[in-house]
Amino acid sequence: MTITTVPIGVTVNGRDHEFTDPLTVRQLLERLELPCQGVALAVDGALFPKSRWDEPVGRGWQIDVVTAVQGG
Repeated sequence: MTITTVPIGVTVNGRDHEFTDPLTVRQLLERLELPCQGVALAVDGALFPKSRWDEPVGRGWQIDVVTAVQGG
């Protein structure tokens, strides 16, 4: 019996990524070497609170990582 892993495809800041193992949002940020501090996340256009970052990343998610910038 062969076990096949279905890749998890997500888009982060406009770039497509595929992962073969399940990972949380926090692990995704770490794997892509993106900051976990001073950022906000939107998933499919909706704010994704930090309290949910330990949840698994969903297949096909479109994630935007936004950093706070001072000035105006």
